[in-house]
Amino acid sequence: MTSAEATVSAYWAALEARDWVAFGRLLADDVVYHLPQTRERVVGRESLLRFNQEYADGWHLTVTRAVASGRHAACWITCALGGEVLSAASFLDLDEAGLVREVTEFWPEPYEPPPGREHLVERY
Repeated sequence: MTSAEATVSAYWAALEARDWVAFGRLLADDVVYHLPQTRERVVGRESLLRFNQEYADGWHLTVTRAVASGRHAACWITCALGGEVLSAASFLDLDEAGLVREVTEFWPEPYEPPPGREHLVERY
């Protein structure tokens, strides 16, 4: 079994490089990818490979922070696409062999803060 840190690092590197062979090697056969906001689920290695291969081209991923412990990891990533930069929180669970078994990703939409707290915050 490899460390969760090594697997997570290789996972994001393979996605960014569009190295589908390397990406596929990191996935369990029965991997499940959850997108709670759209209520979508992708089940199985081949389906997840196709999902990523067929996604609109031109995106670039950057890992801002990744924390792993045992067989679990949490990642803060950004995705640049078409002049926009989107942030996501991604949670990965590994199986006993160190392969990615489950991924849950949250892609929140940015929004303007409610009025009345301008004196407490700094906008960036």
